[in-house]
Amino acid sequence: MDVSLFDYDLPEDLIAQRPVEPRDASRLLVLGRDSGSVTHDVFRALPSYLKPGDCLVVNETRVMPARLIGKKAGTGGRVELLLLRPRTDTTWEALAKPGRRLQPGARLDFGNGRLSARVAERLESGGRLVEFETDPAELARAIKELGRVPLPPYIHEPLADPERYQTVYSSDERSVAAPTAGLHFTPALLGEMSRRGVDVASLRLTVGLDTFRPVTAETVEEHTIHSESYEIDDEAATRINTTRERGGRVIAVGTTSTRVLETVATDDGRVRASDGVTRLFIYPGYRFKTVDALLTNFHLPRSSLLMLVSAFAGRERVMNAYAEAIAERYRFFSFGDAMLIA
Repeated sequence: MDVSLFDYDLPEDLIAQRPVEPRDASRLLVLGRDSGSVTHDVFRALPSYLKPGDCLVVNETRVMPARLIGKKAGTGGRVELLLLRPRTDTTWEALAKPGRRLQPGARLDFGNGRLSARVAERLESGGRLVEFETDPAELARAIKELGRVPLPPYIHEPLADPERYQTVYSSDERSVAAPTAGLHFTPALLGEMSRRGVDVASLRLTVGLDTFRPVTAETVEEHTIHSESYEIDDEAATRINTTRERGGRVIAVGTTSTRVLETVATDDGRVRASDGVTRLFIYPGYRFKTVDALLTNFHLPRSSLLMLVSAFAGRERVMNAYAEAIAERYRFFSFGDAMLIA
């Protein structure tokens, strides 16, 4: 399958640079999964599209302050690290700027001596393996105090309130990007859904930087999907399985929740509590086992996330909906508007 089938032209001014206020004032495009029908609404109307007995499944991961800005020891030149994933308690895989100047052996300083590090290795991905010269507890404190919440590369404006790149239910600081479909929820909206008999189950998937990277292979089948760690506990699995047994719908909030649910699902649609790493690549032709409806944002052209959404509702229906969203001037990507496919 040619990757160009998932390409589209997006006017640059439709890439949302800041979140709307309040959160639930964003727009909502409702796409009929089978019919292809399109309805335009506002996100706070979401409860009217749900039914008593449905279950929303959210990714409660929180974005860590993974962006460290410091100096190169000796020269004082500005350096920047984006921490991606830990190898050990004190060693991290990271993206580095300026990468060409940070070769193995380079020493780095953050917070005027608060935190020292050494570039240990250049990785095949182009990143760096960085060893921090402190104990794990102090490293965790220093990252929290010195680090900044990273924003996607297509957002060029500073964020006045870093909490706006966190969901209101986030609790587990481990990701370098937000599960953005959940950014539209407010406590009041979640309360309204609860009063209507809609359940909420939580899982965790560590969102990585590869989320934003387009597929560079010529065909979908040639692409190697990124791996992400996940956890789903007994309580969440029970809530989801009970929903299915009672005839309710399992509604994944975001592609991250979808990926976990389909990873842990059995052929009959039940899910099991587990933790691990998923490398599941969902693209057209995939048969969904658990997810009945999907709440998501509008995704980058040629991305694996757009392929997942196309697998769920059909490529032509999704691309037609995107074309209509562009014509109606919806806001795209992380701080953009939402789509419910049901």
